[in-house]
Amino acid sequence: MQFAGVLPEDAPDPRFEREQHLKAMPIPIYEFAAQRAVGDTDIGVSSGTDGRGMNMMTASVSATLWRNPDDKSDPINLADLDEQTRRSIEQVPPWPRPAWLIESVERMRYPSLWEAVQTTWHRDASERTTLAYLLVHHANHILMNHFREQLGLSLHDWESPALTTERAVRHGAGVVVDGTTVTGAEIDTDPFVYAIGAELPGGGTLTVVISREHLQYLDLRFAQRRGL
Repeated sequence: MQFAGVLPEDAPDPRFEREQHLKAMPIPIYEFAAQRAVGDTDIGVSSGTDGRGMNMMTASVSATLWRNPDDKSDPINLADLDEQTRRSIEQVPPWPRPAWLIESVERMRYPSLWEAVQTTWHRDASERTTLAYLLVHHANHILMNHFREQLGLSLHDWESPALTTERAVRHGAGVVVDGTTVTGAEIDTDPFVYAIGAELPGGGTLTVVISREHLQYLDLRFAQRRGL
């Protein structure tokens, strides 16, 4: 039984339900190629349907960033947290919690590559399924959720002249996918994020958006997600 938002200790791990949903993805899902700076990953999913069935699906991979993977206890690995967030992590409630919830709270101590790698499939092509459109959409999604203060946005603002547009997309960028360089596109003009992506050989589109402060630690190579 659950009271006032308290999860019972045996509450199911929501990742299991998402993994089941992702089995319906018609194409392989991509993530960062194996590298020591990228830690435990999690994955979110969104999809759409119409009268003919599923017409789109996006898999969004998040990961923990290790600035010093040789020493996980190095303070350089810790995220820059505000006092309220730090207190919420340190405060242990007087009731037992599911193991998966404890793990997710612990991961909050470290920088997150939140929804950094997206694989998107559409059944039907349109102006909203192009690489340029999806790259801009992904970049603005990250900006609106993680750079609101820098963009001067209030809690109620969901439009900003500072958001990127398709004019910022440069085609011809090389993207390493499964060990092979394919021709894609990038956005390298935004002051807060860098974005890169490509149409995938097996169908669908890969888009990647990284905070500029994390770029120096990452190898921007991508591979099919392990375990799916």
